[in-house]
Amino acid sequence: MGNRTPLAAVLTANSISTAGTSLTLIGVPWFVLETTGSAGRAGLVAFCATLPIVVAALIGGPVIDRFGRRRTAVVSDAVCAAAIAAIPLLHFAGVLHFWMLCALMALNGFAHTPGNTARYVLVPDLAEHAGTTLPRAASLFDAVSRGARMVGAALAGLLIALVGAETVLLLDAATFGLSALLVGAGVRGVRAAEPRKAEAPVSLRTYGTELREGYAHVLGNRLLLAVVVMVMFMNGTDQGWNAVLLPVHAEAELGGAPAIGLLTALFGAGGLAGALLYGAVGHRFSRRAVFTVCVILCGAPRFLVAAVTGTTLPLAVTMLLGGVAGGVLNPILTTVVYERVPDRLRSRVSGALTAGCEFAMPVGGLAAGLLVEGAGATGALLAMGGVFFLATLSPLVFPSWRTLDDAPGAGTVREGPGTRPVREGPGVRPVPDEPGAKAKPAPDGPGAAAKPVPDRPGAGAKPVPDGPGAGAKPVPDTLGAKAGAQ
Repeated sequence: MGNRTPLAAVLTANSISTAGTSLTLIGVPWFVLETTGSAGRAGLVAFCATLPIVVAALIGGPVIDRFGRRRTAVVSDAVCAAAIAAIPLLHFAGVLHFWMLCALMALNGFAHTPGNTARYVLVPDLAEHAGTTLPRAASLFDAVSRGARMVGAALAGLLIALVGAETVLLLDAATFGLSALLVGAGVRGVRAAEPRKAEAPVSLRTYGTELREGYAHVLGNRLLLAVVVMVMFMNGTDQGWNAVLLPVHAEAELGGAPAIGLLTALFGAGGLAGALLYGAVGHRFSRRAVFTVCVILCGAPRFLVAAVTGTTLPLAVTMLLGGVAGGVLNPILTTVVYERVPDRLRSRVSGALTAGCEFAMPVGGLAAGLLVEGAGATGALLAMGGVFFLATLSPLVFPSWRTLDDAPGAGTVREGPGTRPVREGPGVRPVPDEPGAKAKPAPDGPGAAAKPVPDRPGAGAKPVPDGPGAGAKPVPDTLGAKAGAQ
């Protein structure tokens, strides 16, 4: 029996942070709508909050390794706590200007991404430390996050109605502080959580080399690249839903913030059920078949239902069922990423995946706000839902998705002493770095470089949109973001 304390600490910290992010996801757009009355300004705040996420993901991978995953998670949560707490405190003091709100949300997004990535990439090592299997740990990580998202969303809608959005943001700041304490105290004695000894002196050139390694790994694996492109469009439209479309629709048709909390909680409940269901019986079915069906059902229908109905019940049923489908996606994608990324590159590749998956999120929130003001809420819902639906057809169209069922190590990038990472397949071996160097097959057994390792989202981010509640999570918990997806 292994030591389960570090894994339990990370799962608990991540659940608390995710619940707090749900508070922000609902509280900030509602705060903007209440104080400005402008969907366009809500979209601009969403743009300011998500653009730094992409920037942090683009450049942050090597920093996480050198600074240490535990330290990164703690500092990240501490900065986020300060940034979120400053919004209501400045508002109470009567000195909060719109540009300050945008700047504080930008700081929160920039700081949140490294912490999410650090917790996410620790899961394989903590699972081994705890003596549990990787698929079980991946499903548990996703299920706990979805459960926390469900609780956070329900509390957000209720608390906004009772005590106001400002108090909700203060509670969110407290959740970041508690998450930092849990990781700082609970993840000790785990080698993978501590700073790595640099293989070369710190320099701009070394940093650039390490950064390129992460992107080269993603570009060299067609399945990972296909995941990034599909999730990028899903996350972009999902951000438009979370930050603008759902709040505007709820204010005009559904009775306000409590409806947002209810719908987001139902989506989270469905996601929790889907993740647990896949963890229990998913291994019996083809990954590709299950993923293809669920990704089509998880998100696009809610845009259509919201566009053609003005009552809560049809959308609530759609969100619940979409959550179940979305809950299946992240365990599949997380396991695939863990299987295809060597431990040495894990933080760098996770950063590259997050940057790619969340690249369209800033544009998604801004575009949704402009569409609402230009074409009305119904037109915006249909346009964004159409983009989402087209993105989810990717597994039916592109051949690279056929490798989703391949055994670990098939068609992935391998590394070994004296070799350059190259894509491998039957009969293909690593290319020697030096002329005349003897190329040897990469090991396939225990200890191979491609052993299982790892979104907001959010992705965050779990790189799939997390739908309602995902927020700015790096590896979107597939619909349902962090992907649902925060």
